Amino acid sequence: MTSDTILRALASGGTDDPYPLYAELHRLGEAVPVTAPELPYAAAVFGYRAVDRILRDPAFEVHDAYRLEPMTPGWRDHAVLVTLMNSMMFSNGDRHGRMRGLFRKVFTPRRVQAMEPDIIRITGELLDRVAELGADGNEVDYMAEFAYLLPARVVGRLLGLPDEDIAWFRSQVDLINDWLDFRRKGFDVLEAADEAAIRITDYYLDLIAQRRASPQQDLISDLVQAGGHEVTDLELVGNLLVLFNASFSTTIHLFGNALPLLLERPAVRSTPESMPAYVEEVLRFDTPAHVFIRVASADTELLGVPLREGELVAVLTGAANRDPRRFAAPDRFDPARVDNQPISFGAGAHYCLGAALARAEAQIALPMVLERFPHLALGSAAVRTDQLILRGYKSLPITVTDRVLVTAGGTADASE
Repeated sequence: MTSDTILRALASGGTDDPYPLYAELHRLGEAVPVTAPELPYAAAVFGYRAVDRILRDPAFEVHDAYRLEPMTPGWRDHAVLVTLMNSMMFSNGDRHGRMRGLFRKVFTPRRVQAMEPDIIRITGELLDRVAELGADGNEVDYMAEFAYLLPARVVGRLLGLPDEDIAWFRSQVDLINDWLDFRRKGFDVLEAADEAAIRITDYYLDLIAQRRASPQQDLISDLVQAGGHEVTDLELVGNLLVLFNASFSTTIHLFGNALPLLLERPAVRSTPESMPAYVEEVLRFDTPAHVFIRVASADTELLGVPLREGELVAVLTGAANRDPRRFAAPDRFDPARVDNQPISFGAGAHYCLGAALARAEAQIALPMVLERFPHLALGSAAVRTDQLILRGYKSLPITVTDRVLVTAGGTADASE
């Protein structure tokens, strides 16, 4: 199987189980040129060493406004592109450093630690709801009732968004994520993303004005107070969108991907202190984020693959986490791995800003799930998402009782 054949399969439908395809790529080395005309990349990088190098090397940039201009001259007519180009996720050099520097001032490890009581409280409230829904033995969709809601409510609490607005926010972010998945390009998808970006921008501009006039105990207030003239309001909006997305979308699939793996290993219930190691292995074994994109800033070479300035490189972090050169028996789930450092959140200047919060949520909430529901089991068939960039579950039915109901007259089997 040629590298182009493998990459075509990944792009067109191999995302249900990409790991055999990644194994085929690893037999070819760490990076390959891409010659398939329908794919937008000049190269694909998938070895752990090569992925780490390209993500840290300033010669490989993210797609910013300068790079977008010759490819899409009318990009400023699209609100989603304008909003994203105003963020650090789509900025390089000094502009990126200026924006990220502001966020690092206020989104600190201490702030993440201070979120722990909120994570515990929100987790408890959501588990109460799951217990209520599943009390009679009915299946509960773990994704809809827990995995989606916990990170959304936590990042909402961090930013200062009202709980009643979270469902609306999620729906808008989903529209933008649909467009970011390059397989879904089309006018209707772009138009929906544009409309979502306009709505989010209006919402955030109003909230920024409120916090400037009356600061609260939340991240937006601190950003407004600390920012001064470092960033514009539209740059704040772009970065708040990216932060919500980074702290929400990836964490959803971390929770979803973790649960089946944990249920297969009941020993973790009696050793909750081992959960950090389990979380790291979930991030390696079935990472939520599988693809990053980089642009060559000049003519260069990457492990023997020549690249011209402006050419795109597909950086396959999902494959890097299964690289047999870096991880022994990479297709085995092993929380006891020594020096387990998955590259799931990226590396270098664009390392995910929400990584510490995602880890904290998983390390706190997953033991609570297992402790609350000792009889938790997977239900009917799960449904995977069909996105290439983010791998996870759209639906993950579970049961949370042993199917015995307590009644006024004694007990009865819930199946009767």
